[in-house]
Amino acid sequence: MIAVFLSFGSSKANAQSTAGSSASEEPRYLFNMPTAGVLQRGVYAIEGWAYGGGGSFVSLSVGLSEQLTFGIAYGAGNLIGSGSPDWNELPGVMVRYRIFEEELNFPAITIGFESQGRENYLDGANRFERKSPGFFAAATKNYALLGFIALHGGINYSLENDDDKDLNFYFGVEKTIGKELSAYAQYDAAINDNNKTALGDGRGYLDMGLRWSLGKGMTIELNLANISDNFKHLDAASRSVRLEYVHRFD
Repeated sequence: MIAVFLSFGSSKANAQSTAGSSASEEPRYLFNMPTAGVLQRGVYAIEGWAYGGGGSFVSLSVGLSEQLTFGIAYGAGNLIGSGSPDWNELPGVMVRYRIFEEELNFPAITIGFESQGRENYLDGANRFERKSPGFFAAATKNYALLGFIALHGGINYSLENDDDKDLNFYFGVEKTIGKELSAYAQYDAAINDNNKTALGDGRGYLDMGLRWSLGKGMTIELNLANISDNFKHLDAASRSVRLEYVHRFD
């Protein structure tokens, strides 16, 4: 997977960035939850996630217009290691549409749908360890403060219901650190994952991460998720890595 990204990153022309104060594209996620960010028209993003248990997935997103972004994703647990990979049941689908642009006293607002969750897919439960957002509405407001600081929030309804059909909410903050680095913190209330059959323990998920632009369109992101120890069956935070290549079509 890394070799694929490095081969894409060899081209300097039209390369974009999603980290730091020099970013040319809006971040579209904190950890697992969407922001109001969309890709500009004619820009595509290839992302690869690696997470616990040797799992990973790859996604492709394209800015079809200045307001509309579409993407697909697919992956497997145990892809790295011994034994057979546990392939996801279906490819993930991602679509988002910006309904309001950000103004001085008003946030950007985006609505959309995403069926790609985070961490491993559990066949027996028909869900990801971290549920996919499903239908969502997200808001983002940026402020100039020693670079930029962005406030994010949203509501979502996941189709991975497992008998918990509650509407969920989340919020977070992202801060640029110089021209090439950004840090984020996210709180996912996970009120759609806290009943007797769910994986969540009722505290919600606190996640943090660093995003670093490597140049030539490449960004690496290091995530520390479940800091709040919300998983019933995992008494530890989880680590994951995301590689992103963003480029404009020639």
